[in-house]
Amino acid sequence: MLFTLAQCVPFVIALGVLAIELSPAHALVTGPVLTSVPALAALAMGPGGTLFAVAVALGVNVTTATFNHAWATPQVFGNFLGLLVVSVASVILSRAVRTRRQSQLDQVRRIAVAAQEVILRPVPARLGPVRAASLCLAAGTGAQVGGDLYDAVQTPYGVRLVVGDVRGKGLSAIRAVAVTLGAFREAAHYEDELAEVTNRCAAALRREAAIPGAFEQEAVLEGFTTALLAQVPDEPVVQLVNRGHPPPILLHQDSVQALMPDCPLPPLGLEDLLADPPAKPDSYPFVPGDRLLLYTDGVIEARNRDNDFFALSQAMEEIHAATPQDFLEQLHQHLLRHTGGRLTDDVAMILIDRLDSIP
Repeated sequence: MLFTLAQCVPFVIALGVLAIELSPAHALVTGPVLTSVPALAALAMGPGGTLFAVAVALGVNVTTATFNHAWATPQVFGNFLGLLVVSVASVILSRAVRTRRQSQLDQVRRIAVAAQEVILRPVPARLGPVRAASLCLAAGTGAQVGGDLYDAVQTPYGVRLVVGDVRGKGLSAIRAVAVTLGAFREAAHYEDELAEVTNRCAAALRREAAIPGAFEQEAVLEGFTTALLAQVPDEPVVQLVNRGHPPPILLHQDSVQALMPDCPLPPLGLEDLLADPPAKPDSYPFVPGDRLLLYTDGVIEARNRDNDFFALSQAMEEIHAATPQDFLEQLHQHLLRHTGGRLTDDVAMILIDRLDSIP
């Protein structure tokens, strides 16, 4: 068990009392000092840790009373009685503190998740030449949501999609998500080139970061957003601009292929590293019957108890679902089985199916 500095204090006190009682200075009255061990543990640890501190304090009392042959003295019985009273109160207090903290944590997380859900809307089931579905899963730890983002819109240039991941968590990440999605939703309808849509998103983030106090220090230091933008025109292709994001996976006739970029590009916010941006996006065949999965790194970085990463490509090969929504639900189950039902990072996914015709 690993202890923080505050959690170590009760045990340091218990060790100090033991050292005094086993030394020639054992005439000093240490009983009241020892009763502080469970009380301090209740403030820094939960009920389990408090009970452990109680056991340590009790062990010190028994050891010192035996070593000093003091079992028949009133002082020993007074020490045990005081330790008993304080221990019972400390365990009750630790339970109350744990319950209150968990309630506050749940409330903050509900507010954060609600704010994220307002920004991240489900994608329509049908967009021009594709069927689509989305899935967003919040990690099970902490009160802060991550910076995963996604959207899909139908435009005069075809269906345009974005999946991204803002570095950091909490309100600063949600703010960056809102800025990126706002720029994408506007530019996607008016910019002819997909690369220009990407540039508009990057410019929006730079403007927001320049506002004093716009982002927390964590976001300023990390300062970038990985993003993948895709475009599905009427032609049987998919066009991609990948800015440091995990590559999408194409499912074609039961075989999977990661669509790696021809020229790796840095994430949004690191444009200084981009010496000569490509004039056109990468293009890949995307014929009727194909499926394309866009996702965040919370999927491929999910680990099991053996610390193995989630085998996304293998899971996709094993799934045979009729609709994108069913596919994502089954993929979700594969992910939960791999992680034992506990995600450590937020997950966002969009799946699109290429159809035979346009309505």
